[in-house]
Parts: sequence; C-alpha cells; structure tokens
Amino acid sequence: MALNKKIAYIDLSAQTVEQAPVPLEMRKKYLGGRGLDAYLLYNHCPKGADPLGPENVLLVSAGFLVGTPASASARTHIMAKSPLTGALGSSNMGGFFAPELRWAGFDHLVIKGKAGKPTYLFISDGQIEFRDASELMGLAPPQVEQAIREELRDDEIKALSIGIAGENLVRFAIVETGLKNAGGRTGMGAVMGSKNLKAIAVRGTMDIEIKHPEKLLEYDLDLINSITSTKFGRIMQKWGTMFIYGVTNSTGLVRVRNFQSNQLPDSEDIECENIEDYSFGTEGCFGCSLHCRHKYIIREGPYAGTYAQGPEYTSQGAFGAEVGCRSFNTVLTGNHLVNHFGLDTLETGSLMAWAFELYEKGIITDKDTGGLKLEWGSDEAVLALIEKIAKREDIGDTLAEGPLRAAEKIGKDSIKYLIHVKGMSNLHSDERPTPSLALGIATGTRGSDHLRSRPAIDLYHLPEPVLRKIYSYPVPYDGPLTSDYRDYEGKPWQVFWQEMCYMAVDCLGICKYHTKFLSPNLPAFKEWPELIKLITDLDFTPQEIWEIAERAYNIERLFNNREGFSRKDDALVDRYFDEPTPDGLELVRGKSIDRDKFRKMLDEYYQHHGWDSEGVPTGETLKRLGIENEPTRAL
Repeated sequence: MALNKKIAYIDLSAQTVEQAPVPLEMRKKYLGGRGLDAYLLYNHCPKGADPLGPENVLLVSAGFLVGTPASASARTHIMAKSPLTGALGSSNMGGFFAPELRWAGFDHLVIKGKAGKPTYLFISDGQIEFRDASELMGLAPPQVEQAIREELRDDEIKALSIGIAGENLVRFAIVETGLKNAGGRTGMGAVMGSKNLKAIAVRGTMDIEIKHPEKLLEYDLDLINSITSTKFGRIMQKWGTMFIYGVTNSTGLVRVRNFQSNQLPDSEDIECENIEDYSFGTEGCFGCSLHCRHKYIIREGPYAGTYAQGPEYTSQGAFGAEVGCRSFNTVLTGNHLVNHFGLDTLETGSLMAWAFELYEKGIITDKDTGGLKLEWGSDEAVLALIEKIAKREDIGDTLAEGPLRAAEKIGKDSIKYLIHVKGMSNLHSDERPTPSLALGIATGTRGSDHLRSRPAIDLYHLPEPVLRKIYSYPVPYDGPLTSDYRDYEGKPWQVFWQEMCYMAVDCLGICKYHTKFLSPNLPAFKEWPELIKLITDLDFTPQEIWEIAERAYNIERLFNNREGFSRKDDALVDRYFDEPTPDGLELVRGKSIDRDKFRKMLDEYYQHHGWDSEGVPTGETLKRLGIENEPTRAL
C-alpha cells in the first residue's frame, strides 16, 4: 500500500544498507517528500558539516502520493546541506524516477559517507546494490541512464545521475533523470560528486495499493478536466513555461544585461511561438496531462542536429535576456548544454551575465577569460562560457565556485554587481516593481527562489474579493489585500500562504503547475485531503495539511538558523533599492524597492510565521506545531 514504503539508510563508505518503515506518526506530521526530508536532514547532517565532505547527508525521496493516479504525481525531491550557500540545499524534479523508486519499495534514501571509487546504486524491488561506475565517468546523464540499461539489460530502468559538472564539484551542479528533468539549484549534483556517487538507478514492480480506486479515478478525472480546461492549462500544453517570457519582457519585469535594464527590445525571436520551427511534439512527466516540454532539434551552429527537450522560461532568460542575446537557437543550444554537462540553468545564466558586466566595466579582462570576449549579445561567448564553467577552465573555474566565492576571488568591488540572496543567484526576473516577489526571493530557505514562495498570481490584478477567497483558506485572514502588484500591503501574507502551498505540494510529490502557482483556478488545500483519503484512507483536514507544511517549513528554518543564517540573510542586494527600473511599461518604469517598507514587510512576514525579530521560530510557535522537542531523534 501507499504507507508501507521504506526508508533506506545507505553508507557509501562502509557499503552497508539498513531499511526501516516510516512510522505512521511521522506521516501524520510530515507526509513525505520535502517535509520528511527536512526532518531527516536536521537529524542526520551534523551542525557545521562541510557540504562537500562525507559527513553531509544526501536525501532522495518520492512524495507521499507519487506513483498513484493523482494528477502529476511524479516529483523527486533531493536535499542536503548546500555547497553553494552553506544553507539548506533542496531540489525538485519531475520525470519517472520517483514513481519507479516507490514501485521498488522506497520513499526515502538517506545516503552518507563517500564511496572509495566511482559508484552507482541499483535499487530493485526492496534490494540495493553498490555497483562500479568507473565506465560511466565523463558521460552526460542521458548517456548514463542508457549505459546502465544496457549493462543490466532492462530498458525500464530509471536513473538519477550527474554530469561532468557534478564530477568536477561545480557548486551549482544538478542531478538529472531522463533527457531533461533537472534537479537544479543549490548544488545537489556537487554533493553526489563529492560522494563518488555517479548515479542511482531504480527498477520496481511492487504494487501501491489504492484504497478506493474507482472513486479515486472519478475524482482525479474531475481534477484533470478542471486543470486542462483553464486558460493556463491550454497555454501550457501548447508552449510550456516559455509563454511567460513574452508577457514579462513586454511589461518590463525581466533582468537584461545582468541588472542594467528590465526589458530586452527586438527579442521576438526568443518568444514561445518560434519553438514551432524546431519542435516536433511535446511530452510530459508520469501522470501528467499537460505535457509542457517540447521535443526539438537544434537547427544551426556547432550542435546542429542535436535532439533535446525544453526549454523552460528560465532558459529564455539565462541565455537570452540576461546576456543580451536574441537568438532562439542560442537559447535552445544553451538549454541543451547545461543539461548535457549537468549545470543549473539559472545559476549559469546569472553568473555569466554578472561576468559580462564585469568584463564591460574592465574588472575582468581577456587575461582572465582565456581570450574569450564576454560582450553582450555574443552567442559564441555564451555557449563557450557554459563549457568553461562545467570543465572549470579559465574564468569558468572561478564562476564554478558560485557567486560569493567568485566575487571574493575577483575582488575589485565585483560583489556589488551580483544579483543573489544567501549566495544563490536570482532568476532572470526583475522584482523592483513587485514587492511581493521581492520579499519572496529574499526569504526563501534555499536562497533566491521562485519555486518556494512566489505569489505569481499577484501579477494578474485579480479583484480583491477573488484574492480574499484564495488567501483566506484554509486559515482565515482578514488583513489587507490589494490588486496592485506594486503595493506593499498584504504582500507578506501572500508570500506566507504560497510558502505553505508549495511546501504541501512538495510533501505530496505533485507538480507545482497543478496547484495555485501560475493560475488561481487550480487545486490546493481544499482538494488534497480527498486525494489522500481515496488513496490511503487517512483522514486529513485542509487545516491539518497547512499545519504539516508549516511544521516542515519551520524545520527548514531551524536548520538554517543552526548553520548561522538569520534576518541579515533575508535581504536584497543594494541595486534593488538604489537603481530604479529604466524601461518597461509606465506602471513599472522608475520603480525600486523602498527600504523602510521592505523592513516592515519582513517584520510582518516574521509575525505571520511566529518568528522573533531575527527570524528565529519562537518557543510558542514550536510548541503549537508539536516540535518544541524536535528534531530529537533520527528515524
């Protein structure tokens, strides 16, 4: 059944495995996925651990509803202490790995130590093997998966693996499964590399019992129909997240040439419609009806003829707007290269844009870049620099250390041009006109973040009664709400609410595109209890799911507090306050974040959480959530 999947404790140094059930009490406290991973990380990762040392712990999990008929129940979660930031490291990806992991009998992997030689794990129907990965070194993730399938003679095997960026301990290396599913942000691929762990392969044929199958199929069909019938659903099926670029760029909500502008003119070539010249269809993750990723062939340049999948909105920014490029072929090629080498798209694009601005200002020169001219709009420089970062060549070796370490090495006031939070670079969005989004990136537990607390529907100018209906459930809220995304009132509650929504969906293992992220009409707290009941026969109220999310989020915050993070780190760089937006529509032009109002937003945000003025959970909050004595023991 859905409740009998296990935790595996894997010691790479000793090559031992222990298995244990997940106690029902912990299910009721954290569900699974990201929530239970946060508890496990706090317990198993010692305070002050070196993120690239054997004492760091790598957690890989499937959410509570993964592998069932619940719509888009495909998400894999990966967690460790981040080698990029030193704070919570966390990543989430789709595909087919997590369902296969559950069918193989496991919900959570707790991986410690360091293998003595390149190793991969093979998990199959309750058994875990340590296997030699020497022949896999240097391969790209899709090649790794194919090689393992050939070695084990099973084309149904799913593999989670790293590319050469992870092997080279690039601090923002990703883990990846399939051709495109990337666990980005915070450097989980570097953690795998530091452990000599090239891949985790899974194959499962074990059942997941559904308690009320007929009712579940009927209920899930209603949810799927409601999701696919929304305007958002129809757009996602056609363009994927690429549709966002045309809207945000035309408004003036994107970062251009690092942070010098907020609109890239004459960039129609990188808008979503142009994918039709490259695409030959779409596909999706396990159990998903949206199929938001395109299958495409690169048409021009040195990679012409290469098959790839994507791109996301993030790649349009990383290899387009941020670096001043206007070629869709460059966006598609850059998207392929970061997946091939195993690099985080956002971090790579943002760091390249920073390096381009430093080059423009003479802070770095041809001597630093190995002769590569980092000039705005240079398609050749963008693609070459991606490879240099993955291989740690010339300036790429410096950038591979991440923003703060790179700035320390370069010096010369280079740090003031970085766009980051907690040492993790920002998405290519420009939040100067949008206080709610600015607060969201400043307070994310893993650094600058658009997937942990982003109230994106704030951009839609929804009427106040509609906002009130969304943001007053399942916890009542009678404070201010406004339809103007430039206002500051009520935004801390919106950020708080979205944090709880995204934490809950990460615990369940459902895709964020199937909840209230980019559309106000998608499922959330009201629908999740029924899904859980029909699948597991466990009873939860919407309020209890909110409390689970709040409990898990506080564990994440406690982890960061323990590692030295506090209010001082919930901050934006000075450019957000000191440099008004120069471009865009009139409603966003000339905007910057007001320092005093931002401080007040942060105070209010802490109050909603029940944290003190430094962002530390109070004893009363921990007692209310039943974790005043936790984390106290390892499962």
